[in-house]
Amino acid sequence: MGLRFTKMHGLGNDFMVIDALSQTVEIEANQVRDWANRHTGVGFDQLLLVEKSLSEQADFRYRIFNADGSEVQQCGNGARCFARFVFDQGLTDKREIPVETASGLIVLYLEPDGQVRVNMGAPRFAPQALPFITQQQALSYQVEVNNQAWSLGAVSMGNPHAVLEVEDIDLAPVATLGSSLECHPRFPERVNVGFAQVIDRQRVKLRVFERGAGETQACGTGACAAMAVLRLWDRVDDSVTVSLPGGDLVIRWSGSLTDPLWMTGPVARVFEGVMTNET
Repeated sequence: MGLRFTKMHGLGNDFMVIDALSQTVEIEANQVRDWANRHTGVGFDQLLLVEKSLSEQADFRYRIFNADGSEVQQCGNGARCFARFVFDQGLTDKREIPVETASGLIVLYLEPDGQVRVNMGAPRFAPQALPFITQQQALSYQVEVNNQAWSLGAVSMGNPHAVLEVEDIDLAPVATLGSSLECHPRFPERVNVGFAQVIDRQRVKLRVFERGAGETQACGTGACAAMAVLRLWDRVDDSVTVSLPGGDLVIRWSGSLTDPLWMTGPVARVFEGVMTNET
């Protein structure tokens, strides 16, 4: 019998979701890369696994693999799809779902209008949390790429993010600078790179170059990271609509370093399938 899966997306950030509770799943990096191929496989930005929690505080364990086969700690759009998947598949009847991730516990909320709200946890600005190599913590940092210095903010949302403010999102060097910063030696575990244009204090345009995936249509943790950095810089208020190529997310944060960011947005199921050749 083949491997059952569901294809889902959150604002165009797409996922292959696998229930590893009711079927045996063994994941290898080359297998993920094959499945992620948009010409010969299922095609996705990330693979999501639903597993039994190792913690008594959580109902499920949530694992994420990038399209290049690397496992990562967190994915905000994936978390929303995860919540809708376990509810729609009858794996839970709860609308408040605590989930274990590699970066800690998160809580997912299914809203009456079909959207999913996620407690993304508090932002961590300490350089060692990303990690990011610098002599001391600061509001912003200068990072040199090809003999040019770029100013950016750095924050962990359970995964590492660099955020740059740009004047025109359409002209931002997402592919070139994003790729260079992703693998910059000052980010030893690589980094997701966000390019943010502030429209006003309640609205931001954002493009994100995700480590291991390239530019995606949307990035939930990237939207949270942009909110955290821009609020730290006093560029936005405590509720912001973040417009990504795939659509809008609403991010709320009080600005207190101990308070969590809240992300709300839509999800969609695309199709279900069976992988008959797992090799």
